Amino acid sequence: MASAPAQQPTLTVEQARVVLSEVIQAFSVPENAARMEEARESACNDMGKMLQLVLPVATQIQQEVIKAYGFNNEGEGVLKFARLVKMYETQDPEIAAMSLKLKSLLLPPLSTPPIGSGIPSS
Repeated sequence: MASAPAQQPTLTVEQARVVLSEVIQAFSVPENAARMEEARESACNDMGKMLQLVLPVATQIQQEVIKAYGFNNEGEGVLKFARLVKMYETQDPEIAAMSLKLKSLLLPPLSTPPIGSGIPSS
């Protein structure tokens, strides 16, 4: 007989704001900022290396915060938290703004080609 799945943590919009704020603050802690910078430098803006080097560090930083709110201390907890935030983004502009800020901390700025370059229009 299979065991019952662990109960998934649920957060209100207000609680989600608090946790998201704490996660963002965790990235400014000098030790965490240094870890992220080191991982980014090692990745050299290569997206494949970013996934291998930066994402695990970012996941660890988030896990340290969200485990206090009932999310498991595995990558799955971060994914569940991300899904919860995504759900609230459409309902709460403050969460949407904080989510965008968190994404900017995790992903490198994407360089886009200048407008007008590339394929000429006909």
